[in-house]
Amino acid sequence: MAKQRMLQFVTVSREMPEKRAASVRALDFNEIYREFAAQKAAEQAGRCSQCGVPYCQTHCPLHNNIPDWLRMTAEGRLQEAYELAQATNTFPEICGRICPQDRLCEGNCVIEQAGHGTVTIGAIEKYITDTAWDMGWVKPVKPVQERAESVGIIGAGPGGLAAAEALRRAGIQVTVYDRYDRAGGLMTYGIPGFKLEKDVVMQRIAQLEQGGVQFVLNCNVGDDLAFDAIRGKHDAVIIATGVYKSRDLGGPNANATGIVRAIDYLTAANRKSFGDDVPEFDSGELNAEGKRVVVIGGGDTAMDCVRTAIRQGAQSVKCLYRRDRANMPGSQREVANAEEEGVDFVWLTAPRGFTAGEAVEGVLVQQMRLGAPDVTGRQSPEVIDGADYVEPADLVIKALGFEPEDLPKLWGVEGLEVTRWGTVKADFRSHATSLPGVFAVGDIVRGASLVVWAIRDGREAADSVLTYLAGAQAVAAE
Repeated sequence: MAKQRMLQFVTVSREMPEKRAASVRALDFNEIYREFAAQKAAEQAGRCSQCGVPYCQTHCPLHNNIPDWLRMTAEGRLQEAYELAQATNTFPEICGRICPQDRLCEGNCVIEQAGHGTVTIGAIEKYITDTAWDMGWVKPVKPVQERAESVGIIGAGPGGLAAAEALRRAGIQVTVYDRYDRAGGLMTYGIPGFKLEKDVVMQRIAQLEQGGVQFVLNCNVGDDLAFDAIRGKHDAVIIATGVYKSRDLGGPNANATGIVRAIDYLTAANRKSFGDDVPEFDSGELNAEGKRVVVIGGGDTAMDCVRTAIRQGAQSVKCLYRRDRANMPGSQREVANAEEEGVDFVWLTAPRGFTAGEAVEGVLVQQMRLGAPDVTGRQSPEVIDGADYVEPADLVIKALGFEPEDLPKLWGVEGLEVTRWGTVKADFRSHATSLPGVFAVGDIVRGASLVVWAIRDGREAADSVLTYLAGAQAVAAE
């Protein structure tokens, strides 16, 4: 009987959860997809072909047991499905919402390759975990036995929190230090609510606190607390700061009023959603209402900015990207959502400067064409001479990606090796840095990347820390 519930991809078409109409969802910051009903989730999970070699699992950075929990969902065994999802993924409810499934699991689904339309893996993962929260199946971490060793984690983003959860399960005493007033990193302040509602993040952080993770917030390492002091207080340290230094633009009037960084713009919007007092938003500096908005960039951060500007009531929103649609790094699903909501994408364009009076008035736009491939195989954009024009703008948002801060200098620490890109140099298996007992995970090692990769790094680093602590204990016992 159970077998008949699966392999339904020939007779059942792919369906996503209902998406709220663009005209309605563009007026608020609520998530755009409605929840699957139980029957629909089971039906869509039953489309899985139960591959012997599941490409979805292979192409998931966490190697989630996707076919197994799809089968459990199809059979109505939701609590078991949640337990299996949680076994490999610290935050399945978050990955189900924000992972670019079209580039990872769903994009490599075997039935998608066969032309039947991929299984809606992300939506089902979200459904499973939201059901688990609603049913009270998600419990605080309770170690079998508490241990005396302590670990300090610098950064409360996905990498740091994943490591914290894994270490608490092993009974380690964990303290997480973060510069912001709320934990969560970019999940809290960088990703808009229409992709990831903030109560979803806050409930997971509350679960970690209830499980014994200690948070020290509003703490700037290097200013409020020395890195060496953290090392001295703990038996091991994990650096999980992420990358927050924004790439910049040059050219005429590049520092004009009204040209802002994506991280500042998104943080202000997310703080408003929490009900915080945000003077830069209230003054109009970081508020798109009534303005002609130009966002520069083609990644997921740019998509977050253009869709936020729509919801703030911008007069118009345009996104400039130097390559074409097929070569942009952002999720194609996000581009489609943005277009539905009224964003105008201007492909093969790049800024060479700005016009400004007292504030920015326009973007000096160069039109581009794609030339020969670069070392990565992507075609390199080339300027078309004599095709420049001015794009009027009252607010320009720079979404060009992020670079690492100079941590050795910022923290005043010697011996912490970095790469030529400024990222912390760490072993990609153990995540150990050049300093004994210090590990590093996530974007500060990889460069700007995905939440799911940070989770993987955090879980792996926790295992390495446990091995390191066991070795230290053995040496002490000799």
